[in-house]
Amino acid sequence: MRRIFLAFLGALSLVFLAAILSAPASAQATTTAVASNGNKFIAAGVAFGLAALGAGIGVGTSGSAAIAAVTEKAEVRTTALIFVVLAEAIAIYGFAIAFIILGQSG
Repeated sequence: MRRIFLAFLGALSLVFLAAILSAPASAQATTTAVASNGNKFIAAGVAFGLAALGAGIGVGTSGSAAIAAVTEKAEVRTTALIFVVLAEAIAIYGFAIAFIILGQSG
């Protein structure tokens, strides 16, 4: 639980750092298009990065539990695999959201 909290705290600090570093660029009047593209790249990176972090935690937790369950009872293999795949789908959703953010015209 402590590792999850520290990972979340680290990701949150990276988001705030990116917001602080991008604020002066968006305040300039002549480079609004560049600042908008920069903010889109940061948003896409944060969306995919946090989704991948969540997927990694989910796959690690459900994968270890699935292996333990399958070694005790072989009949639960399909159910355990479904739970691992559901956790992995979080990263795919983050990847799709990153593409949606980058594809928007602004």
